[in-house]
Amino acid sequence: MAAKASPLAGKKLGFIGAGNMAEALMRGVLNKKLLGARNIITHDVSAKRLKDLAGSLGFVKAESNAEVLEAADIVVFAVKPQNVPEVLAGLQSSKKFRALLITICAGVPAATFEKSFGGAARVVRVMPNTPALIGAGAAALARGKNATGKDMKLALAIFQAVGVTVEVKEKDLDAVTGLSGSGPAYFFLLIEKLIEGGVQAGLSRAAAEKLVKQTALGAARLALESTKSVSQLRETVTSPGGTTAAGLAALRDGRFEETVIECVLRATARSKELGKGKS
Repeated sequence: MAAKASPLAGKKLGFIGAGNMAEALMRGVLNKKLLGARNIITHDVSAKRLKDLAGSLGFVKAESNAEVLEAADIVVFAVKPQNVPEVLAGLQSSKKFRALLITICAGVPAATFEKSFGGAARVVRVMPNTPALIGAGAAALARGKNATGKDMKLALAIFQAVGVTVEVKEKDLDAVTGLSGSGPAYFFLLIEKLIEGGVQAGLSRAAAEKLVKQTALGAARLALESTKSVSQLRETVTSPGGTTAAGLAALRDGRFEETVIECVLRATARSKELGKGKS
């Protein structure tokens, strides 16, 4: 049976910015054999970073952002949000290009990119998260007003190379930011405090850390792979009057459930503020 053709076959993929997330996406695309290294063209303001990463991955180094935009079929904007106006201003002379634009610049609307190129640019806006660095990311993608179904298929293929994806409306990306974009930090804090609890209960820090990290991994995998809901899985572990019930009671005494929900809502609200330019 013939291997299924890559949806990116024959395309040139460009990156404006070569930071950690851009590197993760490049590695994912290469590892999944969606493209060859010579079909990736990249520019970064740091010449050293560009040279080092190109030496590792073998992609084509561009002399400018404009070269990337004009050479590629798909261009990923992977720059810091505060640098977007400067980057777009530097591309004003590049009006004639065919590329689909994908932005992972948090809080910057698709309309910003569309307007910068006369309103006709095809844009997909994405909120990924840092586990993409190990191929375990969660990304939400939203179409700009001109992006097509074919454009979305291409964007999904890139981000599926580093994890799972969902398609949402652009108005929902603030909620995605508050949930999965910021979410790894919430889990890291829980892991930190579980380790500390184990230490205070008498375990060595090394033992507590090993047990907690593996417990977090196991719980996540079970939640992903089981046919049971997470509520059912929790109930399976919780015997009436047992140790788990005692631990959960302490969490509820501290309003853990309400606090977690409030955590997501506050992060979502802050994402909306940043999107409006509030510092």
